[in-house]
Amino acid sequence: MIVGASVPVTGMLESYPVLTGQAMRYALGAAVLLLVARRLPMPSWRDIPPLLGVVATGMLGFNALLIAAQQYAQPGFVAAVMGGSPIALALLSRQRTTSALVGAVVVAAGIVLLSGGGSWHGPGLVLALLTMAGEVCFTLFAVGVVRRLGVLGVATWTCLLAAVIGAVAGTFVGGWQVPDTRQTFALVLLAILVTALAFGLWYFAVNRLGSDRAGVLIGLMPVSGLVTSVLLEAQELTLVSVLGVTTVALGCVIGLRTAQEPSVDPIVERTAPSVT
Repeated sequence: MIVGASVPVTGMLESYPVLTGQAMRYALGAAVLLLVARRLPMPSWRDIPPLLGVVATGMLGFNALLIAAQQYAQPGFVAAVMGGSPIALALLSRQRTTSALVGAVVVAAGIVLLSGGGSWHGPGLVLALLTMAGEVCFTLFAVGVVRRLGVLGVATWTCLLAAVIGAVAGTFVGGWQVPDTRQTFALVLLAILVTALAFGLWYFAVNRLGSDRAGVLIGLMPVSGLVTSVLLEAQELTLVSVLGVTTVALGCVIGLRTAQEPSVDPIVERTAPSVT
């Protein structure tokens, strides 16, 4: 919900260099996480590939693709395609619970209602699908490493890596620019709430619920975006949007249903330390 509500804030950075802006955002987010964690676990060599996967696909890549996709497709179309990410997470999870899959389908239908569909041209469909893939990879790459490094460890290391890679790449693509007051406010807010807080909360949820059940909660992003837009009087509350919110809520209820034992991804189970 934090991510969805931050969409208007992200718009404040529309004219700011993408990569260097993200580098500053993630550097500040990492600093906040280091203050909270105090002690940072060191990743092993097998942890490096998934951490880089999160950074390349779910952080730097996702944001760059999201901006590119909206140049060839309406935001509603991109949001509708991204609505397929809960279904992808449910299918790619080795557990594949029926309730999570059904809930993901219902959530996706609700997201399409909320986004209003939209149109695309040129590479818009491909870019929207790649954006959805980045959203999925942000969760899947972290499933196993979260258990080894902990929630704060993964969130902090991915932010540190994203800050370094974004700074180096941004030096050659986009360059550096001193942010004005409005852009500074946006960067600080995104770093603290959307990065440090939301990343930690999300990985905690994935660790406890499993990627398949946590995936249905992605549907809350457009819901909170709608609520924010209505409160800011940027969008009217319509019958279709209310129906979309209700559908997403129903999908979340179905997807979060659990059997007697909590849902845990087999990947996480295999990487958990044995207890004797």
